[in-house]
Amino acid sequence: MFGILDKYKTQQHFFLTPEKDLQTVCNAPADKSGVYVVYALKKGRVELIYIGNAGKIEKDGTLSNKKGGLKDEIINSPQFGKTPAHIAWKKQMIRENIEALNIYWYVTYDTDVKDCPEVLKRNLLRQHLDIFGIFPKWNKAVS
Repeated sequence: MFGILDKYKTQQHFFLTPEKDLQTVCNAPADKSGVYVVYALKKGRVELIYIGNAGKIEKDGTLSNKKGGLKDEIINSPQFGKTPAHIAWKKQMIRENIEALNIYWYVTYDTDVKDCPEVLKRNLLRQHLDIFGIFPKWNKAVS
């Protein structure tokens, strides 16, 4: 669905099941910025449910990224209120009978490429909205 993500050379994915620990299975880099896309696997179906990012461009043109990069953002970003993702996602997976999450991450800002993760996330959300008429269900309004 998001062919634009194919251009990023540094990318990977991992699976999270309710019995696993997000801190253990997350293979995203702790020193890079980018976006991540979360798919739910449920009853033989795959659904894109969340798009997130780590890093934004400041007014002076520099990239700001919280310590821990993509890895920390995936593990500790507040979800469903103020609960860190590593706790909230497991609870939500159980609540929604999701068998696994397939989390793809992409480094969008490094020495080779300089795409702002925050802007890319907005573009991906807008694309999803244009195609399906709604945002992914774990995303709030455009953020």
